[in-house]
Amino acid sequence: MPLDDLDISDDLALLSHTQQQIQEKTTNVAAASAAIALNIHKGKSKILRYNTTCTNPIKIDGEDLEDVKSFAYLGSITDEHGGSDADVKTRIGKARTAYLQLNNT
Repeated sequence: MPLDDLDISDDLALLSHTQQQIQEKTTNVAAASAAIALNIHKGKSKILRYNTTCTNPIKIDGEDLEDVKSFAYLGSITDEHGGSDADVKTRIGKARTAYLQLNNT
């Protein structure tokens, strides 16, 4: 069974292989949310594309969602290349800063 979404706290990450599938999922989530009086904050909703050349906008209620190159959540960074380089570099930088602060006290 393929992984369709990740439920994280009060956030939802939809996963898809095609632009059409992700648009359908986004539309369905928006409709289901509206049916129970939940609002999706379009300004906080982002699109992270991985391994695709498609740049067609994903929309909620006719409004384009913002495309981003990377996304950080709970201290982990995911980028459009699918690697962990950005995450590892950030964690090393934080560790270096903490170590230097310990040496200066």
